[in-house]
Amino acid sequence: MAKTSMIERDLKRRKMAKKYASRRARLKEIASDKSIPAEERFAARLKLADLPRNSSPSRIRNRCQLTGRPRGFYRKLKMSRVALRELTSQGLVPGMTKSSW
Repeated sequence: MAKTSMIERDLKRRKMAKKYASRRARLKEIASDKSIPAEERFAARLKLADLPRNSSPSRIRNRCQLTGRPRGFYRKLKMSRVALRELTSQGLVPGMTKSSW
């Protein structure tokens, strides 16, 4: 089980990224548009830099929904390999059996 503080920090980052997504997208669009004068593009870059760091989607860490484990994460299942194996062993995942030989 991951530390509760790390799980909460990641949830906070997800909320903040969602909150600032439209503002961040608009500023990025202005900053990358070559038809706009350089001064305005630079001002958009400065405004983008003034946004909170945790509002950036690249700071979000994929974590297991059950345990909070950050590594060995399956995106499709939103779960770590360890949790998936445990559920499979208990027979809770339909169509999946634990391999043994």
